[in-house]
Amino acid sequence: MILGGNGWRSAAVLLTIGAAGIFSGCEVKSTPVVTPPSTPPTLTPPAAKVTANSDAEATAKADSAQSTEPVKSEPSKTTEATGSAAADSATISAEGSSTVYPICQSFAVEFEKKSKHTVSIGMQGTGGGYKKFMNRQADIWNASRGIDPKEVKELAEKGIEWLELNIAVDGIVIAVNPKNTWCSNVTCEQLKQIWEPDSKVKTWSDLDPSWPAQPILLYGADSDSGTFEYFTEVINEKKKATNTNYTPAANDNVLVQGIAANKTALGYIPFGYYIENTEKLKALGVADKTKSGEAQKPFVEPTEEAILSGEYAPLARPLYMYVNKNSLKRPEVAAFLRFAVSRESQSLIGKRGFVKVKEDDRLKAVAKLEEAINELSSAK
Repeated sequence: MILGGNGWRSAAVLLTIGAAGIFSGCEVKSTPVVTPPSTPPTLTPPAAKVTANSDAEATAKADSAQSTEPVKSEPSKTTEATGSAAADSATISAEGSSTVYPICQSFAVEFEKKSKHTVSIGMQGTGGGYKKFMNRQADIWNASRGIDPKEVKELAEKGIEWLELNIAVDGIVIAVNPKNTWCSNVTCEQLKQIWEPDSKVKTWSDLDPSWPAQPILLYGADSDSGTFEYFTEVINEKKKATNTNYTPAANDNVLVQGIAANKTALGYIPFGYYIENTEKLKALGVADKTKSGEAQKPFVEPTEEAILSGEYAPLARPLYMYVNKNSLKRPEVAAFLRFAVSRESQSLIGKRGFVKVKEDDRLKAVAKLEEAINELSSAK
């Protein structure tokens, strides 16, 4: 599997990693109608606010609190006729994926240390972010899956030209409670049995008679999430087809809390959220799908190396930032994205528990961005 650029699309329709604690400054929304597990966790997260221009220590502390308010900053000063931001200071808006959120937040913190500008970041899921991007309410759309044909058509109809930048790589981790001593590995076929619509799997013993006859309490992304779309596509072989008897959330930290609070829980979360919560969670090895008559494939644990190489299949995926090309006319937006694909930004991706793209893929993103900026400059 190729992990950069359009090569990902040959593996699957690209659809849809992380921080400890509850992120503040984000808009949380859960849309699917579901039947929750019989013993859902009692969640009483504290409320707090965070801004992107806090220093690294303050950001780390603030990441442990949750808020339903978006990250806010002073509105940009614009000229109505041109949409050009004033030179003294301006706001760059980024909306979308909860997986990409901590990466974008880290970029924003460092960018604001060296800039007069601010970055406003929302975390309402890939689908919710797309709606704002389509309605020109965001300069940047953070996505944990690739853009789909319907969205391409809708954006074209609205006259929005866009640029895709692969900024990191993720692996969707199948996580259980550390007190789960009976299960260390799972096949994709077993995951499908658990997560497919009208699933008959209710207890762990339904998967393996030697396992306890205790209910499997399920946790996963909500339907606005790119992670939800990607997971259902590669596991259930149909986008958005899912067992609805689970606890959904737009905020991945809620899923971490739920799994950590229930001994018989199982859920799927981005790699970064697992890495920053390894004391609370246990990751399962995953065996890729097999064809008829084919021997079972080996179990692969979610590690940085396995995700980057594609060995952790089919749950490794690229993460994206999409930008409205018209927004690149604003120097502050161009500067922020130049930082996002720079060599300097790569250490920030690793610090937040995510996987950096290969250097060749990073350089391709740099070239794509510069080409788009130069085209806009020559068109003036």
